[in-house]
Amino acid sequence: MTRRDFPKIHFYDHDIVGLYSQTWNLIKNSIKSGTSKNKLQSKYFNYTGANKINQFEACLSTFFLVYSNKHIPVTSVLDNFYGKQEENGAIRGEYSETDGKPIISKKNPQGVLPPLFAWAEFNMYHKIGLKKRIKEIMPRLEKYYHWLENTFKEKNGLYSVPLAATTMDNSPRSEMHYPIDFNAQQAVNALYMSYLSDILNDKEKSYRYKRYYFSLKTRINAKMWSREDKFYYDLDKKEKQIKTKTIASFWPLLAEIPNEERAEKLIAHLENTSEFGLENPFPSLTIKDKSFDKSGYGFRGSIFPHFTFMIIKGLEKYARHDLARECTIRHLYSVLDSANPDVENGTAIWEAYNPSKAGPARWPKKENFPRPNFIPYAGLSTITLIIENLIGLSISLPRKTVDWTIPTLEVMGIEDFSLKRNLITMLINNGVRGWEIKLQSEKLYYFTVNVLDHKKKTLPMPSGECTLLVEKL
Repeated sequence: MTRRDFPKIHFYDHDIVGLYSQTWNLIKNSIKSGTSKNKLQSKYFNYTGANKINQFEACLSTFFLVYSNKHIPVTSVLDNFYGKQEENGAIRGEYSETDGKPIISKKNPQGVLPPLFAWAEFNMYHKIGLKKRIKEIMPRLEKYYHWLENTFKEKNGLYSVPLAATTMDNSPRSEMHYPIDFNAQQAVNALYMSYLSDILNDKEKSYRYKRYYFSLKTRINAKMWSREDKFYYDLDKKEKQIKTKTIASFWPLLAEIPNEERAEKLIAHLENTSEFGLENPFPSLTIKDKSFDKSGYGFRGSIFPHFTFMIIKGLEKYARHDLARECTIRHLYSVLDSANPDVENGTAIWEAYNPSKAGPARWPKKENFPRPNFIPYAGLSTITLIIENLIGLSISLPRKTVDWTIPTLEVMGIEDFSLKRNLITMLINNGVRGWEIKLQSEKLYYFTVNVLDHKKKTLPMPSGECTLLVEKL
């Protein structure tokens, strides 16, 4: 095994392992090269069938590319966009792969898309550990933040962008003026800008972005939360709540906007089988809505892996690891059930899934929907959720820590995962002496294991091999 290989996962269900491996094989074929005309990075990841780069897809893709053991470039997908930044700080959401020019539409005249750069950079820092990079990109992120503020923030302190900027094209949100998702995403942006400032030990900057975050959080809670429905809503021009329940309303979980009590009420909608709690979680529109379509019809019910990922990461913020894992398992088995082995090369993963039965979603009016083997969204399920929520690993390279939450005793683990210049292997299985955790490392790191939520221990793991007996923890 060399460092250039992808980490292997172990899980008792070989179909899940196969899905994970198949995704890496698809990613290997999704590396593109910039040209002198488009001025994009020399090597970067993008969907094979695309002729443009998309900011939202690029940010999301970093969450699985960080696990490639540096086999696939990860920073270049974001550097493509930083390299296109304008004097006023603007970064447009899409650029042509032909000539590198921004792609602007009448529906989204500023070409803005969800502002998730800071969240992606913070995660990359913990997975690949480049502090120097944070220092270099911070001025760009600041200029971008202030462009968003100057262009889209209104007098009431909330942000107004068109529906196209939320990426939810045909969602029944036509009267929306202040979208709940974009405002929560900008809160995520401010929160992680503060965290990045902490990494640089810049207390003044950290405090400033924390202030922006709390200001936006207060407004979202005051104006967009319905006490009656226990739900966050979009607002119209007159700041009146639009009572349409869409997947967009769960972004506040990721932004840590609701308090514990409100979060509990909001999460109840995700568990409710007559709203969002379907076998494959979660539809893009509540099934109670009159616009809900049983075949998906775009954002009128389709299940999108990246929204499921966003919600699962939001559940983690409120320590709902149990529900996060349960939803991960249900989602992964729905992905497996929807794979189509009959088409050429097989389609393992889709851009969007049918909310009422196994298989891809349908949107007859839209050509090429859902896109087959659409990695930018699906890789979040078939790599990131498998490593973080199914196997239960949380890794921080700068801290030299690996936390392993083992919710149930079953055969699973990861082999040859690269922690910078250190390859580690962690496997749990049932041996002659009972359940044991086998560990292998080339260098010292700190390992925290939490078995069945009541056996928690942090140990410094030296180089070499060792075995921990679960019952002795």
